[in-house]
Amino acid sequence: MAYALGVILFAVGILVSVCLHEAGHMYTAKAFGMKVTRYFVGFGPTLWSFRRGETEYGIKAIPAGGFVKIVGMTPAEDDVAEADQPRAFWRQKVWKRTIVLSAGSLTHFVLGFLLLWVALVGFGVAQQKPAAEVPAVVGTVSACVPATTTAPRPEKDGRCGAGSVAGPAKAAGLRAGDRITSIGGTPTPNVDSFMRVVRQTPAGPAEVTYVRGGQTRTATVALTPVQRIPLDAPADSTTTEKVSAIGIGPDLPVEMVRYGPIEGLGEATSATGTIFRGTFTALGKFPEKVPKLITALTGGERDPETPISVVGASRIGGEIVDRQGFQGAALLLSILASLNIFIGIFNLFPLLPLDGGHIAVVWFERVRSFIAARLGRPDPGSVDYNKLMPLTYAVVLVFGVISVLTIATDVVNPVRLFQ
Repeated sequence: MAYALGVILFAVGILVSVCLHEAGHMYTAKAFGMKVTRYFVGFGPTLWSFRRGETEYGIKAIPAGGFVKIVGMTPAEDDVAEADQPRAFWRQKVWKRTIVLSAGSLTHFVLGFLLLWVALVGFGVAQQKPAAEVPAVVGTVSACVPATTTAPRPEKDGRCGAGSVAGPAKAAGLRAGDRITSIGGTPTPNVDSFMRVVRQTPAGPAEVTYVRGGQTRTATVALTPVQRIPLDAPADSTTTEKVSAIGIGPDLPVEMVRYGPIEGLGEATSATGTIFRGTFTALGKFPEKVPKLITALTGGERDPETPISVVGASRIGGEIVDRQGFQGAALLLSILASLNIFIGIFNLFPLLPLDGGHIAVVWFERVRSFIAARLGRPDPGSVDYNKLMPLTYAVVLVFGVISVLTIATDVVNPVRLFQ
């Protein structure tokens, strides 16, 4: 029940986001005096509608988005009444048309920011306590330890995979809940010192002192050599060094930190900037992710960084509510915020039929007219959209194929937040 509720909530959140996107187009168009005749949620047969002024508002049968009808989107439209010609979209100044076309993406950006602000102020964000302030208590004991940071999944079907070895701590009998007090005679009063001592201790047998059930015990653990990124390296570093590993995941308690309304503005701004940077990075790597989707669809392991569809995102929403309940609200809102920002950026790509493609055409016309006027030539006029249709169809086909591939992969081999 909780899973289904999460799926529905996330799907509704996406639908509302798309409808607000169209509302952004509508309200800016109205503000500039353009004529808007229709605003509908969904597609297909009309279930209910009403008219206010010159605009019909309503709901259609298929809740897969929404649309707005602005009169005269292109000069080729032949159904524009003579009285409406001055208010036609294509007759407006370039800057007005640019604002109307970009209003959908701007709406996504504002909505993403607001969702992050609500998450931070209303629910709080989960933060781990600093490693230097937490005792070195064992959280998890790994059955297998990867030899490098790029090694494949260390354990599959109960066996250690290629490029990994049996976990030293597990082999020595250490368990979750044990508090490590020293390794090789060096004290480990907290998680930070524990991680550093493990790495600095030479690979091979080392005496580990720990407390279990109030009793101090010792065990000889055969630390294994591995390649890891230095602890103090930048977050985006890929440089590795040879260190020792023990196969223990320390227990780092998580606490919910809530921000005040004013403080939350700064935190939400910072989080929004982080998502923007991450989105551009992800889009730059998109071509290399498509083959990985095909691999996942045909039975291979799903890379968690591959694209996900609305179906996959909704399933993640279901997982969050099912596993975390109300405590997962902040995570749910942050994922929805990330999705809004992604849609906003993607929609500005200069490709038809995206809004960014229409903006590109508008400015191409303006630049072409400017150059013609400078050269004393006649204004070449508007772009013939009919000539752009083959390119538009090609873009739609490519996006359609990728969408189908992503949806199919999300059904067969979905990304999971919780294992």
